[in-house]
Amino acid sequence: MRIVNTSIITKVVSELCIKANNVLPDDIINSINNAYNSETAINAKNALKTIKRNIEVSKELKIPLCQDTGIAIVFVEIGQDVFLEGDNINLAINKGVRKGYLEGLLRCSVVSDPLNRINTNDNTPAIIHIEIVEGDKIKITVAPKGFGSENMSSIKMFTPSATTDDIINFVVDTVKNAGSNPCPPIIVGVGIGGNFEQCALLSKKSLLSRIYISTEI
Repeated sequence: MRIVNTSIITKVVSELCIKANNVLPDDIINSINNAYNSETAINAKNALKTIKRNIEVSKELKIPLCQDTGIAIVFVEIGQDVFLEGDNINLAINKGVRKGYLEGLLRCSVVSDPLNRINTNDNTPAIIHIEIVEGDKIKITVAPKGFGSENMSSIKMFTPSATTDDIINFVVDTVKNAGSNPCPPIIVGVGIGGNFEQCALLSKKSLLSRIYISTEI
């Protein structure tokens, strides 16, 4: 058994909130560069050029890539041989989100109630997904979800008679209807299977996959 104090979780979540908003993973940067190099339409190429420059400025000045720093979605995998001491893990995670967003000068957009629209002023509470796995390690992933893309999300429960083409057409139509609202270039997360909430969760998890660029030789 391994003992872990939840203060460590708070520290890690805080650091990840800042990093996730300020630094793009290499696979996404490479994908954008690849799109820029292969793009032939002038307007699209100029847009990609601006995006590339935005990435450079964010890195140079250590500021968020986008003014919409989103809601913090936190995925935690906890080994079954880990014993947590200290704060309740949900409290520890939200402390980390609060610390990261305030100290990182990230925009706080979360409200305490969707109807009264009163801002919590620290971007909590976070959306937290906890999974128990084998081993004695803890894996934490912070994936801020911007609201421009979040409100373009869509879900459909198909009947058993639905075909693969029906599903593909629904995904394509969702992207078309979203247009430029989610701030292109867009990474599309698709979840298939399970019930209503399982599909939504699978789509979020799919966004954590690395982007692989194929090249013809």
